[in-house]
Amino acid sequence: MTEQVIEQMTGQAAEQVSEQPEARALFQAAYENRYTWDASFPGYTADVTLREGEKVHTGKLRIAPDGKGSFSHEVTEVADEEAKKAIAGQAWEIAVHRVRRTFEESHGKNVFTLGATDEKGAVEILVSGKSMGDRYKIHNNEVSLVHRHIRSVVVTINTLSSHQTEAGYLSHRYDSVYHDVETGESKGSQVFEDEYEKVGGYYILNRRAITDDQNATSEFLFSNIKLLA
Repeated sequence: MTEQVIEQMTGQAAEQVSEQPEARALFQAAYENRYTWDASFPGYTADVTLREGEKVHTGKLRIAPDGKGSFSHEVTEVADEEAKKAIAGQAWEIAVHRVRRTFEESHGKNVFTLGATDEKGAVEILVSGKSMGDRYKIHNNEVSLVHRHIRSVVVTINTLSSHQTEAGYLSHRYDSVYHDVETGESKGSQVFEDEYEKVGGYYILNRRAITDDQNATSEFLFSNIKLLA
């Protein structure tokens, strides 16, 4: 079943798709192999530096449990408002992707079927149900491609390499390509490179470089990382 077929389905038709248990099992195993912070993670503070060409901005970051199963983030001491907004955007990304949720919490209302296997051996997982039209690829027990509809934009993320930890994998290099959901018009692309350090038993991002399709790079550096008491 192709992506175009799934995207053209009505909600009623999507409900009639029969799930393939092997597709759910394959995707669930890779989902549960991602590195996330456990329920005991206390949060942390860090010094942050944003480098954009010749411009350098510095400030403070705090990420902490919000008491609702997620994490809050706060950026302070950044004089430039645009730089503060950029750092806050990355802080939100950090907090969102390290939250630990069960597979059922995240994907319990979705239906999974197998798609094609590419030349590298990555298996496509097609989604109907709540997230109809989304798709993924699984390779070596990792999610190597994410294709999702987020409001008016279709985002396609390809993982190019990963960090291996004793508690799951973290993406190292990956690209993100954006298209208009209605017209298919390109909305740009970015290449990311992430580095981590282990602090008090937890892996925490200490560097992220983002290069856009105009070859401009923004580098976010996180230092003096300290877990909260």
